[in-house]
Amino acid sequence: MLTFEQGHALVVGVGADLPNTVEDAVGLAEILRDPARCAYPPGQVHLLTGEDATREQVLAVLDTLAHSTDAQSTVLIYYSGHGYRAASSTGEFYYLMPYGYDLNRLYQTAVSGAEFTDQLRAIPAQKLLVLLDCCHAGGVGEAKAPGLQLAKSPLPPEARGLLAEGSGRVLVASSQEDELSFAGRPYSAFTLALIEALCGAGVAKQDGTVRVADLALHAREVVPGRTRGRQHPILHFKQADNFVLAYYAGGETQPKGVPFAAEPEIEPEPGAWSGPVLSGTFQGPVAVGGGEAVDMRGAQGAVYKPAGPVEQQFGHRLVITGSDVSGQVAVGEGITQVQTVGVGRPEVTEADLAELRRLLADLKARVAAGAPPDKRDAALERVDELEEAITAEEPDLTTMEYVRGWFARHLPGLAGAVTGAVAHPIVGRLVEAAGQEIHANFPALPHE
Repeated sequence: MLTFEQGHALVVGVGADLPNTVEDAVGLAEILRDPARCAYPPGQVHLLTGEDATREQVLAVLDTLAHSTDAQSTVLIYYSGHGYRAASSTGEFYYLMPYGYDLNRLYQTAVSGAEFTDQLRAIPAQKLLVLLDCCHAGGVGEAKAPGLQLAKSPLPPEARGLLAEGSGRVLVASSQEDELSFAGRPYSAFTLALIEALCGAGVAKQDGTVRVADLALHAREVVPGRTRGRQHPILHFKQADNFVLAYYAGGETQPKGVPFAAEPEIEPEPGAWSGPVLSGTFQGPVAVGGGEAVDMRGAQGAVYKPAGPVEQQFGHRLVITGSDVSGQVAVGEGITQVQTVGVGRPEVTEADLAELRRLLADLKARVAAGAPPDKRDAALERVDELEEAITAEEPDLTTMEYVRGWFARHLPGLAGAVTGAVAHPIVGRLVEAAGQEIHANFPALPHE
């Protein structure tokens, strides 16, 4: 096997409230170092995750790359974490949020877009690929930032200036401006596509090498399919040469495929896999409401930790299956004041289903009449998804929430109608009749 001697990389997974970013970074770094695949020299792949992914460490490794590479080098920069556009009275700035950022001291604890671009510009390599996965669900956008308005953003605007400075500069972002990145197992939708390409999937020419267009086009092809058209990577390489990025089989021509056997899974909605964070069988009495003791030994339960405004409103949520308990519950050690919902199995009649069909037909007609022409097709497609999610044998709560969020972002004038349909009592009874757990990421159901 050969070694891709010219290959250098910085791979960052910030972690903290985004643990999947660590898994993505570790997986990508392992593929780059794998002698049977990309075959980068292990010492030339710098991996920063969690507490090591601070502003200081990120800038230090970028500086190392500036001094350890030359014009013949190939450099890959991968960052998975939050990226935000911050607007204040003094202007608008972009920041990558590394581990340990402080909203009150962004200039000291985050990496600005201008700073990041200057560091990239200092790297002499004529083959530079930057991969940014910055639009994750939850995060600092929901926090209070004094004097700042924060919005997720996939790409530092300053970095686009690099494209005009040479033919060997390529930028790829995981999603468009108004989209979120989907997590998954073992890797997120975006990182999974990158790893597949680096293992030879979709290469235009089976000559043993992965070119930058192979990777970028594979991501653009497979990510939308795996996310039901909700995530579309952005490719910026109009002026770039289609340079060789890595080997895909250690210098051999027959691809070895990805180094994991399990079938990949992508979450149904960004942030859906933030919970449960605790589940199991209760081993002792549980205090309910004002302190009344209820013996729930043997009852099953799960604690969900929702992200963003829902968490601030509801806190941790406990769902108890097979029991009709409501109110505030304190469970065991370390978990207190957990709100619960009952999950009985009510009957859903034919009359209920007929009314639900009328409700959905009325919603579709209202959307068709109220949506502007340029968004009508997409809006009707979302309503079809909603209908499918509600009427499925096991109603899909995450898709319902996605459709609500889509209308809130794109057609706020119709969002109330969609929310009204989702929160209808018949929908709630369908969910309960299927025996599903209703958790805090779906606050509009009437039971909550």
